[in-house]
Amino acid sequence: MTGLAEFRQPVRPEWIDYNGHLSEAYYVLVFGFATDAVMDQVGLDEAYRTSTGCSLYTVEAHVRYLREVGPDAELVITTRVVDAGAKKVRLCHEMSADGTVVATEEIMALHVDQAQGGTTPFPAAVAERLAALVEPLPEYAGRSIG
Repeated sequence: MTGLAEFRQPVRPEWIDYNGHLSEAYYVLVFGFATDAVMDQVGLDEAYRTSTGCSLYTVEAHVRYLREVGPDAELVITTRVVDAGAKKVRLCHEMSADGTVVATEEIMALHVDQAQGGTTPFPAAVAERLAALVEPLPEYAGRSIG
């Protein structure tokens, strides 16, 4: 499998705050959409979730807001898998506008069986796809707030 496809999202007018920029909550919303797109690409799509009752749950996230985003911007999110285990995956999202990185998000997500209420191993095919996508950590990964 080749790398993950970019996710694109235009900024909606209702996402602009009283300062005339993208409100902080919407950065996270768009990163969530990008995580959904990753799920679709690796085999954890809607059909999988419906048939198995399993899904990814984000259990930790670290967002860095690097630049303001104005109205009418098109956001491009590139994602890399930086770690994949039997029941977890760690993703790094980079959000760009006009070719400039404006935010990053690092997340840890667990594969959860919603009926059982706990983690469960990924199916073999999904685990193989995720393992094949693992890339080196970007320089910002693993940072704490300072």
